[in-house]
Amino acid sequence: MLKYLYEKDFQLWLQQTIEQLQQGDFAAVDMEHLVEELTELGKSEKNRLESNLMVLLAHLLKLRVQKDAPEMIKGSWYNSVDEHRQRVQKQLQQTPSLKSYLKTALETAYVDGRRLAIKEGKRAQFGVRIPNQEEYPQICPFSIEQILDEDFYG
Repeated sequence: MLKYLYEKDFQLWLQQTIEQLQQGDFAAVDMEHLVEELTELGKSEKNRLESNLMVLLAHLLKLRVQKDAPEMIKGSWYNSVDEHRQRVQKQLQQTPSLKSYLKTALETAYVDGRRLAIKEGKRAQFGVRIPNQEEYPQICPFSIEQILDEDFYG
Protein backbone atom coordinates (compact mmCIF):
# COMPACT_ATOMS: atom_id res chain seq x y z
CA MET A 1 0.00 0.00 0.00
CA LEU A 2 2.66 2.53 1.00
CA LYS A 3 4.84 1.74 -2.00
CA TYR A 4 1.85 2.55 -4.19
CA LEU A 5 1.24 5.79 -2.29
CA TYR A 6 4.84 6.84 -2.74
CA GLU A 7 4.33 6.91 -6.50
CA LYS A 8 0.83 8.42 -6.49
CA ASP A 9 0.65 10.82 -3.52
CA PHE A 10 3.99 11.63 -1.92
CA GLN A 11 2.55 13.89 0.78
CA LEU A 12 0.10 11.21 1.94
CA TRP A 13 2.92 8.63 1.86
CA LEU A 14 5.03 10.94 4.00
CA GLN A 15 2.22 11.58 6.49
CA GLN A 16 1.45 7.89 6.86
CA THR A 17 5.14 7.00 7.18
CA ILE A 18 5.54 9.53 10.00
CA GLU A 19 2.47 8.14 11.75
CA GLN A 20 3.78 4.58 11.45
CA LEU A 21 7.16 5.59 12.85
CA GLN A 22 5.53 7.49 15.74
CA GLN A 23 3.37 4.46 16.56
CA GLY A 24 6.33 2.10 16.37
CA ASP A 25 4.74 0.16 13.51
CA PHE A 26 8.09 -0.41 11.81
CA ALA A 27 6.96 -3.51 9.93
CA ALA A 28 4.51 -1.40 7.91
CA VAL A 29 7.06 1.27 6.97
CA ASP A 30 8.10 1.44 3.32
CA MET A 31 11.80 1.20 4.21
CA GLU A 32 13.06 1.21 0.64
CA HIS A 33 11.57 4.61 -0.15
CA LEU A 34 12.23 5.98 3.33
CA VAL A 35 15.95 5.25 2.97
CA GLU A 36 15.89 6.75 -0.53
CA GLU A 37 14.26 9.95 0.74
CA LEU A 38 16.64 10.30 3.68
CA THR A 39 19.61 9.83 1.34
CA GLU A 40 18.26 12.51 -1.00
CA LEU A 41 17.66 14.83 1.94
CA GLY A 42 21.34 14.60 2.86
CA LYS A 43 22.38 15.25 -0.73
CA SER A 44 20.12 18.30 -1.01
CA GLU A 45 21.65 19.81 2.14
CA LYS A 46 25.11 19.41 0.63
CA ASN A 47 23.95 20.80 -2.73
CA ARG A 48 22.43 23.84 -1.02
CA LEU A 49 25.69 24.49 0.81
CA GLU A 50 27.69 24.21 -2.42
CA SER A 51 25.27 26.48 -4.26
CA ASN A 52 25.48 29.24 -1.66
CA LEU A 53 29.27 28.91 -1.51
CA MET A 54 29.46 29.13 -5.31
CA VAL A 55 27.67 32.49 -5.43
CA LEU A 56 29.56 33.77 -2.38
CA LEU A 57 32.90 32.86 -3.96
CA ALA A 58 31.96 34.25 -7.37
CA HIS A 59 31.24 37.64 -5.88
CA LEU A 60 34.29 37.61 -3.62
CA LEU A 61 36.34 36.93 -6.75
CA LYS A 62 34.65 39.73 -8.66
CA LEU A 63 35.33 42.16 -5.82
CA ARG A 64 38.97 41.08 -5.89
CA VAL A 65 39.50 41.03 -9.66
CA GLN A 66 37.28 43.92 -10.69
CA LYS A 67 38.38 46.41 -8.03
CA ASP A 68 37.96 49.24 -10.51
CA ALA A 69 34.23 48.64 -11.00
CA PRO A 70 31.99 51.54 -9.93
CA GLU A 71 30.75 51.43 -6.34
CA MET A 72 27.16 51.08 -7.55
CA ILE A 73 28.02 47.81 -9.28
CA LYS A 74 30.23 46.56 -6.46
CA GLY A 75 27.39 47.31 -4.03
CA SER A 76 25.31 44.49 -5.46
CA TRP A 77 28.29 42.13 -5.10
CA TYR A 78 28.74 43.16 -1.46
CA ASN A 79 25.03 42.50 -0.87
CA SER A 80 25.28 39.10 -2.52
CA VAL A 81 28.34 38.19 -0.43
CA ASP A 82 26.49 39.20 2.75
CA GLU A 83 23.35 37.26 1.82
CA HIS A 84 25.08 34.05 0.75
CA ARG A 85 27.56 34.14 3.62
CA GLN A 86 24.62 34.43 6.01
CA ARG A 87 22.93 31.46 4.32
CA VAL A 88 26.09 29.36 4.65
CA GLN A 89 26.58 30.33 8.29
CA LYS A 90 22.95 29.60 9.12
CA GLN A 91 23.07 26.23 7.41
CA LEU A 92 26.27 25.30 9.26
CA GLN A 93 24.65 26.40 12.52
CA GLN A 94 21.47 24.39 11.87
CA THR A 95 23.35 21.34 10.59
CA PRO A 96 26.72 21.27 12.40
CA SER A 97 27.70 17.95 10.79
CA LEU A 98 28.06 19.81 7.47
CA LYS A 99 31.20 21.48 8.88
CA SER A 100 33.06 18.25 8.16
CA TYR A 101 31.92 18.56 4.51
CA LEU A 102 32.83 22.24 4.22
CA LYS A 103 36.33 21.73 2.76
CA THR A 104 35.02 19.38 0.06
CA ALA A 105 32.09 21.69 -0.66
CA LEU A 106 34.47 24.61 -0.97
CA GLU A 107 36.62 22.79 -3.53
CA THR A 108 33.59 21.98 -5.68
CA ALA A 109 32.00 25.40 -5.22
CA TYR A 110 35.20 27.27 -6.08
CA VAL A 111 35.45 25.70 -9.53
CA ASP A 112 31.84 26.66 -10.26
CA GLY A 113 32.15 30.06 -8.57
CA ARG A 114 35.23 30.90 -10.63
CA ARG A 115 33.43 29.88 -13.80
CA LEU A 116 30.45 32.07 -12.81
CA ALA A 117 32.68 35.06 -11.99
CA ILE A 118 34.44 34.77 -15.36
CA LYS A 119 31.13 34.52 -17.20
CA GLU A 120 29.65 37.51 -15.37
CA GLY A 121 32.90 39.45 -15.81
CA LYS A 122 32.64 39.06 -19.58
CA ARG A 123 29.32 40.90 -19.46
CA ALA A 124 30.85 44.02 -17.93
CA GLN A 125 29.21 47.25 -19.09
CA PHE A 126 29.37 51.00 -18.53
CA GLY A 127 33.09 51.17 -19.23
CA VAL A 128 33.97 48.52 -16.67
CA ARG A 129 37.09 46.63 -17.65
CA ILE A 130 36.54 43.04 -18.78
CA PRO A 131 39.13 40.96 -16.90
CA ASN A 132 41.20 38.24 -18.52
CA GLN A 133 40.32 34.72 -17.45
CA GLU A 134 43.86 34.30 -16.08
CA GLU A 135 43.17 37.00 -13.47
CA TYR A 136 40.90 34.57 -11.63
CA PRO A 137 43.08 32.20 -9.56
CA GLN A 138 42.79 28.50 -10.37
CA ILE A 139 42.98 27.67 -6.65
CA CYS A 140 40.76 29.39 -4.12
CA PRO A 141 42.72 32.36 -2.73
CA PHE A 142 40.51 32.63 0.36
CA SER A 143 40.71 30.59 3.55
CA ILE A 144 37.60 29.10 5.11
CA GLU A 145 37.96 31.61 7.94
CA GLN A 146 37.99 34.52 5.46
CA ILE A 147 35.03 33.16 3.53
CA LEU A 148 32.97 32.94 6.71
CA ASP A 149 34.23 36.25 8.17
CA GLU A 150 31.42 38.83 8.02
CA ASP A 151 33.91 41.65 7.47
CA PHE A 152 35.92 40.04 4.68
CA TYR A 153 35.28 41.07 1.09
CA GLY A 154 38.34 39.82 -0.74
